[in-house]
Amino acid sequence: MKTDGQIAAESPLQSMQQIGAQLGLTPEELIPYGRTVAKVDVEALRSRLGGFDSPKARYINVTAITPTPFGEGKTTTSVALTQGLGRIGKRSAATLRQPSMGPTFGIKGGAAGGGYSQVIPMEAMNLHLTGDIHAISAAHNLLAAGIDARIYHEDRWSDAFFERKGLHKLNIDPGAVAWRRVVDISDRGLRNVITGLGDRADGPMRQTGFDITVASELMAILALARSLPDLRERIGRIIPAWSRKGDPITADDFGAAGAMAALLKDAFQPNLLQTIEGQPVLVHAGPFANIAHGNSSIVADDVARSLADYVITEAGFAADIGFEKFCNIKCRTSGQVPDAVVLVATVRALKYHGGGAGLTPGKKIPAEYETENVELVRTGCANLAAHIRNVRSFGLPVVVAINAFPTDTAAEREVIRQEAMAAGARDAVVHTGFADGGRGTEALAEAVVAACDEADAASFRFSYELSDSIEDKLRALATGLYGADDIEIQPAAAARIKQFSELGHDKLPVCVAKTHLSISHDPKRRGAPAGYVFPIRDLRLSAGAGFLYALAGDIRTMPGLPSRPGFMDIDLDPRTGGIIGLS
Repeated sequence: MKTDGQIAAESPLQSMQQIGAQLGLTPEELIPYGRTVAKVDVEALRSRLGGFDSPKARYINVTAITPTPFGEGKTTTSVALTQGLGRIGKRSAATLRQPSMGPTFGIKGGAAGGGYSQVIPMEAMNLHLTGDIHAISAAHNLLAAGIDARIYHEDRWSDAFFERKGLHKLNIDPGAVAWRRVVDISDRGLRNVITGLGDRADGPMRQTGFDITVASELMAILALARSLPDLRERIGRIIPAWSRKGDPITADDFGAAGAMAALLKDAFQPNLLQTIEGQPVLVHAGPFANIAHGNSSIVADDVARSLADYVITEAGFAADIGFEKFCNIKCRTSGQVPDAVVLVATVRALKYHGGGAGLTPGKKIPAEYETENVELVRTGCANLAAHIRNVRSFGLPVVVAINAFPTDTAAEREVIRQEAMAAGARDAVVHTGFADGGRGTEALAEAVVAACDEADAASFRFSYELSDSIEDKLRALATGLYGADDIEIQPAAAARIKQFSELGHDKLPVCVAKTHLSISHDPKRRGAPAGYVFPIRDLRLSAGAGFLYALAGDIRTMPGLPSRPGFMDIDLDPRTGGIIGLS
């Protein structure tokens, strides 16, 4: 059996001019990055079209059941569906997030799809691509350095000294700096660090730490900004620190926002790649869904929806995380709502949610996952039903995509179809996109087209109103989507709610940082947890991105590497110089 890398390497690449022309882009609207990747000149396209206010494409979001160690194949399904739509005569395109190198080199591996439903060149997508994530790291760390420099100089010099330079003291509270540094590698050793350990010339000693780059507020801003002026304005609103009087200090106050925006000027342009079968794919932005809002950029969607007939976008993790944030945050910002939703499930994953044995690294997969067990699948369908209800709560039609594996049986797939329909799905279709590419998703594509044809934008609804209190917004998510009976606002979170409400930020949407391994806050709770209290342990403000985010459970903004990291399998082929071992 060929590996993903071998399949990708053997797949012919069309030129960027061909892919751009297929989407409707002119050569002047493409900025080449080598032979196989290009950026889209958003302003040139916006000028030609007269804006992005009248998108023509049907808009489909791909989400999934709660992730398991097996992987559900959400990106594979997104790519396969894009190819399937092409095979039935629809002008299709996908908009996907750029993978972080933390998971790529850690436990997850690449995120370009798999088998005959991949984005190519997969090495470019999974590694540096056009350097957007590095630009975010540089801009983020520029502000971090500027904060420490300002603390250092304010401690050394008088008010008069600053006035001669046209500045005034910000009176930064070193203990209230919320802006940690970032790096795009999983590194648990950097979660908590102390800076300024040298002599006085190194600045005051301060406890801080690192987050992974994709957790940066700048990544969320990149994904939500509609234009370069909007990007600049949002960066200026970031509140990285507070004064000793408790007043917010913005990136504009530090004088760093302009330089940060300059570093992100090129990163604002979406990246154009292609599927194995030659459909356009816009890869842009990559906020984590269990930390941030977990969706690719609005501007990439604007480009695709203005040119294609069907646009497939993917939300991170399951319908309680990335899809919820897609609706309550991204759709609120863009003003655009999906016509249909595809919910990915597999037999193996539902067996896991039904109480199947856990997986031990290096050990054989338990037999129950490779032999028929209809009742185990049926029990696990409680998780599927919960996510169908989550999607339906937004007033949207849902098509369940049963991602087929060779060990599935017809009876197991049929019970998924039955349970999906009983839970309110519009349809449930088996697809073989991994093995067969677009040919294996033609039936799924037809089902999605039918769902879009019946779409009613007026039926869409949010989980809460912006006028609701912060507590009520969080309660609406916990009780409406996570299966909880109520929420528990812990002391640190209560203090933040009071502070942010007094500053007028209580009318922002909320983003919950929680585990992706359960609908609840507890990763050990499989299936469809219910009858529990959802804890909110802290609350943070992303004033530039335009949302509050709550911390629930033991969620970390810097992942760690596993005992056997994925990077151990990656190397250069000594014969060709190509990259091997990346999947």
